[in-house]
Amino acid sequence: MNRLLTVSLLLAVSVLAGCATHVSPEQRPYTAEETRELAMEALNRSGLSFDEYHAKKAALLGESSFDKKAEMSAGRAIQLHGRPS
Repeated sequence: MNRLLTVSLLLAVSVLAGCATHVSPEQRPYTAEETRELAMEALNRSGLSFDEYHAKKAALLGESSFDKKAEMSAGRAIQLHGRPS
């Protein structure tokens, strides 16, 4: 009986020690990628204008400004059709 009690006590202590050392995701610091994703989600939920949104997005992603190619192609499309959109 003494052995059974000792084994049970050791098992209980090892289980409790394992639970105490477990680190949940809420307790660990966020990685850089997780921080960037959270900031992008917050930006998507904000009600910013088009220009403000792209300026903040460029700042978060480390870009200089929003895509110049898209801006040029939009201007070219207006010139090709000869009528404003």
